Amino acid sequence: MSETPRSTSDGAHAPHLRGHHLICLQFFRGEGYSAKFVNNLGRVIERAAENPALVVEGADDVCVACPGLAADGSCLDPNAGEIEVRRLDRLATEVLGVKPGERLSLARARELLTADAISAGRWRIEACAGCTWEDVCESGWGALLGAAESAARAHPGSDE
Repeated sequence: MSETPRSTSDGAHAPHLRGHHLICLQFFRGEGYSAKFVNNLGRVIERAAENPALVVEGADDVCVACPGLAADGSCLDPNAGEIEVRRLDRLATEVLGVKPGERLSLARARELLTADAISAGRWRIEACAGCTWEDVCESGWGALLGAAESAARAHPGSDE
């Protein structure tokens, strides 16, 4: 059973994010299910820019505005559902090397994705392929990986 979703009304607290949102929020482009959902995502990202997120299991600060969130905190999204969302969370925490209860900033999550092409590739193959948002994220992946390549060229040998 999922944890109860957390309120997003306290703009000062560090956001609570489930594993896959640490990666997927890297590609947010102002699109979503509804204005309420998009506005909530913007607020979560603003808070995450100020405070490292607390990694949680189950529904998080993004989920509270999702039309696919059930009263018990589980995901009813017809394109994913609770079992798939939990699989994505486990994969994301493996790829990023974090555990629920730890804190991770979105900036650090981005650094981790750009520093490890194998992990980023694993995420793209195991999570992005067939995702509802795949087309939205594609240009973001290009920018993210392009920035990583540029950084590697600017600092040769820094990953040894």
